[in-house]
Amino acid sequence: MEAAADLIGALPADEVPAPLRRFARFERRKRAKLAGQHIAAVLEKDPGFRGRVAGPLRETQADLVEAVEDGRVPPAADPVRVAVLAYLLRPAGWTDLVESARAELERSASVSEEEAAGRRVAALEEELAAARAARSAELDKLRAELRETKAEVAELRRKLHDARTRFRAAEERAGAVAAETERALAAARESTAASEKELRKLRARAAQAEAAAEAAKRAAREGRNVDDVRLRMLLDTLGDAAQGIRRELALPSTIGRPADLVGGHAHRPLPGRAVSDGDPQLLDRLLTLPHVHLIVDGYNVTKTGYGELPLSDQRSRLVSGLGGLAAQTRAEVTCVFDGAELDAPVAIAAPRGVRVRFSAPGQTADEMIVELVRAEPPGRPVVVVSSDREVADGARRADARPCPSALLLRRLGRS
Repeated sequence: MEAAADLIGALPADEVPAPLRRFARFERRKRAKLAGQHIAAVLEKDPGFRGRVAGPLRETQADLVEAVEDGRVPPAADPVRVAVLAYLLRPAGWTDLVESARAELERSASVSEEEAAGRRVAALEEELAAARAARSAELDKLRAELRETKAEVAELRRKLHDARTRFRAAEERAGAVAAETERALAAARESTAASEKELRKLRARAAQAEAAAEAAKRAAREGRNVDDVRLRMLLDTLGDAAQGIRRELALPSTIGRPADLVGGHAHRPLPGRAVSDGDPQLLDRLLTLPHVHLIVDGYNVTKTGYGELPLSDQRSRLVSGLGGLAAQTRAEVTCVFDGAELDAPVAIAAPRGVRVRFSAPGQTADEMIVELVRAEPPGRPVVVVSSDREVADGARRADARPCPSALLLRRLGRS
């Protein structure tokens, strides 16, 4: 097949057998490797192709070709070459020549295998001897390392025992220190708690003292002013009642009003509750009184009229309506909101003639309304707008006239 592969690479394309033409362009070694089965089939079936393959061998191996054709194969001839020439030339008895070449190859292979086996045995014996020597040396080395390791282990055990002894001693010392520290910490905590308790008491006393001092200062400052304002308001009210023609809301701007002296803070709101309506003409008649002071329970009115709105919108709507009412009737108007639920101060732009107050921390709008009524001098007409029964009863006890929230809402609706 190698000889045929060389031949098809040298032949013109039209002289190459058809089954082998596609392999003619291959490199020589690839032709012999890839086209081996096809070349063998063509050699077996095509005597002419076999003859052309044997042609180059006739030139290069003429003596051996002649010997094979004559059936006189030299004993020293290569059995492979003899078998190749016998297969290609196919003289009489060529199969015997091929069989003889096969037997010779097997004998040579057997002898070669025996020699190789002998060489392998000798090499293995040498390797075994070397391995035994290396093993002996390795055993000696391992024994020495074992003795060293045992010595190291003994030393490590001694050190470990010493370390454990030191660790137990250190652990006992640490436990004693921890216990002492815990006792000291507990004592410090008790001392700190006592100090904090005493400090809270001192702060409370200081706050009470400051509040008392501030109240004393405020009372000293405002005592005279309250008496003057009440006297002035009483005189103006009596004068206007005698004349019957003045229906003004407030004193001239050159004086203060008692309600201005009742302070308040803007804090969290707590709305009032609504009750039934009263006489439709009651509020109109009360607003005709001279120098009347109209005090409105803010959330009670807004909850009655438009409680579905947010609190800020309720306040804005009520204060805006009270501004129009003050402008029409010239009455003094004070609107009080409960500040118990506010998270931060509320800024409200009150219209002219309307005073807006929020109850202080710890004080309800009802209590602030009563305080506003009591701040007025006896004889001045004061109207309290609220549907809360407690507020109405408190207003009556303070000589003020209560009025249901619904009447104010109707009056604001007409405005």
